[in-house]
Amino acid sequence: MKPLINVTDLSVSFSGDDGKVTALDNISFSIPEGKTVCLVGESGCGKSVTAKALLRILDNHAAIESGRIEYQRADGDLMDLAQGPAKAKHIRAIQGNEISMIYQEPMTSLSPLYTIGNQIVEVLRWHTNLSFEEAKFQAIEMLRLVGIPSAADRFDSYTFELSGGMRQRAMIAMALICNPRLLIADEPTTALDVTTQAIILDLMRELQKTRNMSMLFITHDLGVVADIADEVVIMYLGNVVEQGPVEQILTNPQHPYTKGLLASLPHTDGKRRARLNAIPGVVPSLQNRPKGCPFQDRCDHFVAGLCNEKLPELTAISGVQSVRCHGFGAQADLVPLHTSTSQVDDCCMLQTR
Repeated sequence: MKPLINVTDLSVSFSGDDGKVTALDNISFSIPEGKTVCLVGESGCGKSVTAKALLRILDNHAAIESGRIEYQRADGDLMDLAQGPAKAKHIRAIQGNEISMIYQEPMTSLSPLYTIGNQIVEVLRWHTNLSFEEAKFQAIEMLRLVGIPSAADRFDSYTFELSGGMRQRAMIAMALICNPRLLIADEPTTALDVTTQAIILDLMRELQKTRNMSMLFITHDLGVVADIADEVVIMYLGNVVEQGPVEQILTNPQHPYTKGLLASLPHTDGKRRARLNAIPGVVPSLQNRPKGCPFQDRCDHFVAGLCNEKLPELTAISGVQSVRCHGFGAQADLVPLHTSTSQVDDCCMLQTR
């Protein structure tokens, strides 16, 4: 399928008093047209940095060291978003227009000093030549489309006058007002209750289908992944460790980290007192990135002299699924990797849409 975004060997570093640390280490993945790709991983794995790099809104102390972010524009032109300064005219023309973003917490992203209507109008007028009245009409229609009741009245509401679900709807309206080709959603439902989360996910899925929009959805919730994803990219400490179609990743995981994430889900067999499986340890800090495989300290299949010396290659194990582990590829016979999925047999079996 034709990719809208094709990321190749992208590396991002952060500069500090102790020098540079690598946040993204030569990651590669694609976002097909009209599909949803979920970035999955624990906190500190590089999901949000990846999203900000695509939109070129990295913090001042972060920089793209190498790699390409090839974006296929509607007219067929291929643009490398990784090249040139972030404030370049061609980049600013993309931001919030062809590629937009929804953040996790609306209260930190929406201004409390302006009404939600004025903030949506400002985005629209920045990228078009519409008058205020024309932009206001479109903003009200968009607020109505995302399910905000009495949209004309809510146009003049401030952020603090809205509930959490309504704030998130307002942010979605702002992100969609310019009809973007790619929507990046950075854990947009984490701060919401379960019922509101389900409503927002249904809304985003419906808007994506009706607009044939691509979506990069960042989450740590595998239930959300099963509900919304077409393809999944598993990240760990700035590396892509496994990727493929959602059905393959959830029913036939291969990387030990992916298996551990699935095994940590609650049981559905009635054993309420059963202890949840957990991945031992924590994600290392960027300053303490281990040599070799980044998952080595938490992996049950660690092989000294191999896993702690050499970073495994991302190996294709089928036409659609790939995994970064020494248990696959040229040195697979050196790693006692269990290829069965018995580790996740007893956990919550997710049903993909």
